Amino acid sequence: MKPFEYYAPRSLPEACTLLADFGANARILAGGTDVLLELRKPGSSSSKAVIDLSRISSLKGISESGNEIIIQPLATHAEILDSKLVEQFAPLLKAAVACIGSPQIRNRGTVGGNIMNAAACADTVPPLIALDARIKLLSSRGERTVVLSEFFLKPYETVAQRDEILVEIRFPKLSGNVRSSFVKLGRRNALSIARLSVAAVIAKTETGVITDARIVPGAAFPKWQRVPGAENVLIGQKPSRELYDQAGKRVSEALISFTGRRWSTEYKEPVIAVLVRRALEACK
Repeated sequence: MKPFEYYAPRSLPEACTLLADFGANARILAGGTDVLLELRKPGSSSSKAVIDLSRISSLKGISESGNEIIIQPLATHAEILDSKLVEQFAPLLKAAVACIGSPQIRNRGTVGGNIMNAAACADTVPPLIALDARIKLLSSRGERTVVLSEFFLKPYETVAQRDEILVEIRFPKLSGNVRSSFVKLGRRNALSIARLSVAAVIAKTETGVITDARIVPGAAFPKWQRVPGAENVLIGQKPSRELYDQAGKRVSEALISFTGRRWSTEYKEPVIAVLVRRALEACK
């Protein structure tokens, strides 16, 4: 590991000043499960400074405000997993963090780091997009709010500027007539990086007619996105295996239209369709 200067600011203004001073030569440290590995890689780009945000108390916690849930970026995966608010109003997010790494990783890794790292396999991103999440970014120049689905450009690249800090994640509570799910496929049953995943949200009337549908695949497209073509198939219909199979096929077709046919298509094309059906069937 190459030498660097270490800073542990205790306030957001102090952290923003440090980022403004160092710019592209600084790395932000949250839980450290990704950054520390990156810094140890041979040939990794050198950073003059590592700015540890863990002492900034305002970046921690999970709360509610009216009809919204607010998750601070330093909330760990374990804290999200234990949150009664998340369990009640965003159960698909709880299901996603339960799939992340090991207990040690869940105790250190943060939701903010998972978002800002922007790895294609990030487990919290599909459910957060399905929840219509928005994030707040802060720098010494001011703050701005970005819809999470518009935040990512491609794997490991976002619209965030080098001097911006993620300071808040906010999304509406799921109402009582809404069901959700998250399914993940990896190479093994535990400690697995997602090969493919699907977050799904379904709202139905008392008679069972679907009034809203959100489908967000993970590790499938060049960047995370909903699939309107598949969602529209469901609206106004009653759930059935045939209907969910049709939605899965639409997602599979959308995947190919974005990525083209590659060496992995033969595997991904049928598998993503099945995962979509399973995710929708789990929205009971």
